[in-house]
Amino acid sequence: MFEAQPHAEMEAVFQANPDFRRLYHHHQELDKKVMDAELGVLPIDETTLAQMKREKLQAKDRLIKMFDDIQQH
Repeated sequence: MFEAQPHAEMEAVFQANPDFRRLYHHHQELDKKVMDAELGVLPIDETTLAQMKREKLQAKDRLIKMFDDIQQH
């Protein structure tokens, strides 16, 4: 997510908004855990995996909204 954005632009957003940075890193961590669980590297039950996927999607939605709000200012 946000891979198409220039690195300098993302660094500016991270510096200007610590909440965005924290949520972005949390999303990245969830993404890795979900991928590891789906590959069988991380043993996890289906309920926990589904919960992590929901949390990851909620974080993504919040990040997109925050990014859009930042870009409008």
